[in-house]
Amino acid sequence: MKRNTWQREAVRGALDASEGFVSAQGLHATLHATGSPIGLATVYRALADLATEGSADSLQSPDGESLYRACSTNDHHHHLICRNCGLTVEIEADAVETWAHNVATEHGFSQAAHVVDVFGLCERCTAAAASTA
Repeated sequence: MKRNTWQREAVRGALDASEGFVSAQGLHATLHATGSPIGLATVYRALADLATEGSADSLQSPDGESLYRACSTNDHHHHLICRNCGLTVEIEADAVETWAHNVATEHGFSQAAHVVDVFGLCERCTAAAASTA
């Protein structure tokens, strides 16, 4: 475990205060708006460390950017993520677990791991899009 520094605690606090997933650059901008002198490289390192230790969820957005949020559980889970507003719902996906295990076994893989995140529009954003169409 990494030692706690003021920078690491600042990143953890800003991540805890964020709703949904946020990029390192977005979190850095938020910290700077509050007067923090923390550097962008430090934010990237702290977020990577938090994700590695399980204190933050990390995922790749559809455009390839890494996004982070404070993790509410240490158990393996998946997400439904709204592409518009960022609303995130943690979901259990037993069928995904079974499918991943079966596909890995079928191809001779062992100790397989997977990440499944589903992007779409939440109910509110779907309704808003329909009302403007």
